[in-house]
Amino acid sequence: MELLRKWLGHPEDIYNLLRFKMGGYRAVMPRMDTVSGEGCAGGGMRFAVSGARCSRWAAGHGRMGSWRALHAVCIFYLVLRALDTVEDDMSIPLDVKVPMLHEFHSHLYQPDWKYTESKEKDRQVLEDFPTISMEFRNLSKVYQDVISDICHKMGVGMAEFLEKKVDSQHEWDKYCHYVAGLVGIGLSRLFSASELEDSIVGQDTDLANSMGLFLQKTNIIRDYLEDQLEGREFWPREVWSRYAKKLSDLAKPEKMDVAVQCLNELITNALHHVPDVLTYLSRLKNQSVFNFCAIPQVMAIATLAACYNNQQVFRGVVKIRKGQAVTLMMDATNIQAVKAIMYQYVEEIYQKIPSTDPSSNKTQQVIASIRAISLPSSSPMASRHHYSPIYLSCAMLLAALSWQYLSTLSKASEEYVPAGEN
Repeated sequence: MELLRKWLGHPEDIYNLLRFKMGGYRAVMPRMDTVSGEGCAGGGMRFAVSGARCSRWAAGHGRMGSWRALHAVCIFYLVLRALDTVEDDMSIPLDVKVPMLHEFHSHLYQPDWKYTESKEKDRQVLEDFPTISMEFRNLSKVYQDVISDICHKMGVGMAEFLEKKVDSQHEWDKYCHYVAGLVGIGLSRLFSASELEDSIVGQDTDLANSMGLFLQKTNIIRDYLEDQLEGREFWPREVWSRYAKKLSDLAKPEKMDVAVQCLNELITNALHHVPDVLTYLSRLKNQSVFNFCAIPQVMAIATLAACYNNQQVFRGVVKIRKGQAVTLMMDATNIQAVKAIMYQYVEEIYQKIPSTDPSSNKTQQVIASIRAISLPSSSPMASRHHYSPIYLSCAMLLAALSWQYLSTLSKASEEYVPAGEN
């Protein structure tokens, strides 16, 4: 019954899910230009990608129009997945883990190096690291240099935050830079190195960093409860200490009002990256690269809109609907559409700003800056988000009745055998 209420409340989700299934996915994942004998089709690489559960990530989002670029991104992902597995493995003593993180990039050039003592779920990327490192060494030097450099910087950063918590907002930015901003910088450099994008995309590290920070801050904000249950703390002390003595106190029912105020302040902080995100995306020329970069960003703004002023963040999981996600995936295929989506969701946040919220003025100011650069045009995409629910409900009902009618006719025709036929 609850599911039915959700569908009736958002009939556009049904429409867009059907639209996606009936060919809308092609706009999200355009056909890749193939280069015979190259790319992720190699037997060893196929095994490594499958083992790391990277295939959906790379094949679903990373169709870049070039097998060389896709191959480099696959390797980049697997290397960072292996590095992250070392950081996450609590069974590795710190006196062992810190040197491993610092030296991890050097293992890319050691054919036989692997680690077989991990207890993490993704340990296969460490156990099969010789396959990954072999594929890495087969890349062009320009790709190797990018991946090795980012791996080194990330390992050093991860080691730095192993024994300390995130205190100031500056350290929050620094932590997010190490675990996500560097990913954005690395990918941007790969895009430019492959000549799929202009050199400025890889050179402007500030914008690429903001792309990563926006996604990472969104994840940290949304995952408050999950991280608390796992004993992790990533919200900056400088912010939450103004609302509670301990970060875990924000989940207490009697603290809910101040907890939401703390949440709103962090969301306001994250929104400051949106102008950089739009500037970065406006520079992209390759359609597949654009889709690859834009889809996570519009998912993030939708997630922040769902989390803003929402007590559920401290009680469970806040997720956007599947139909909503599919709509975003199909719509975020050009910069004007992305601007319209950003505008839509910051307006949604604006409508929920409590007048008594301590961050209300700052939230209104950052939303005003986003509005100024993302005013929606009169494009067909913008109008799709404002279908009347009653209209869509009627349309879906008519579609269902028509389908049932046609199915009945089809069945009747199959059962009818004309005279003279067996």
